[in-house]
Amino acid sequence: MAISVRDKVAIVTGASRGIGRAIAEVLAADGARVLVVARGSTELAELVASIKSAGGKAALFRGDVSRKDDMTAMAATCLERFGRIDILCHNAGIFPTARVEETTEALWDEIHAVNLKSTLFAVQACLPAMKAQHYGRIVLTGSTAGYYSGFPGLAAYTASKAGQIGFSRSAAIEFAPFGITINSVLPGSVLTDGLAALGEAYVNSVARGIPIGRVGDPKEIAHAVQFLASTEAGYITGQTLVVDGGQRLPHTPAAAVL
Repeated sequence: MAISVRDKVAIVTGASRGIGRAIAEVLAADGARVLVVARGSTELAELVASIKSAGGKAALFRGDVSRKDDMTAMAATCLERFGRIDILCHNAGIFPTARVEETTEALWDEIHAVNLKSTLFAVQACLPAMKAQHYGRIVLTGSTAGYYSGFPGLAAYTASKAGQIGFSRSAAIEFAPFGITINSVLPGSVLTDGLAALGEAYVNSVARGIPIGRVGDPKEIAHAVQFLASTEAGYITGQTLVVDGGQRLPHTPAAAVL
């Protein structure tokens, strides 16, 4: 069975790099029209040019996901450019590190504004269009941290991601009568710019704890998003899909090594 988002209209937040960029590229390559969203315009413009040069259709919107007015304008721009909103891939997020005793109120609020409050704003902005057409696919980029695992220095981040999953489960019940699904993809360790910046030795040490023996590629996350964003995934809602190479399975790091 072919999984396709062809001719659908998708919004991808946090699309300027990493997993968000990969999601935009995969959806566009499969025939979706994509509005890519981030705070900076230079990388978005390059992404749109790249998608168009490959034969895809894309436009950009520069905005801050933590601002309700920006998310409202994002949805309006998508409707103006493409006439509808079928898919929302809410991928934008930040992960500053600070141990609990060092976490300031300002840092906590910033992380929750970008990671959690933005989820409400982005979904609220797209919901009227999806309800009107009685169809929608909402896919959130979560994390295995905050659901299955924790990490020192990421208490605020993991709290925000756990909240995002809780939001999706209640929202799934509200949205179901309107033909709208909402699900989360939970990546493990993925070779984004942030992970690569920690150095090859660190990346290799992480890979040794993963049964598949390597960290993930952003496009492997994007293909999971593509499935949940497809028409064929219409009977899946309020769920989490872990894409981590088995990283969360071993009881100890040694158990990952055969």
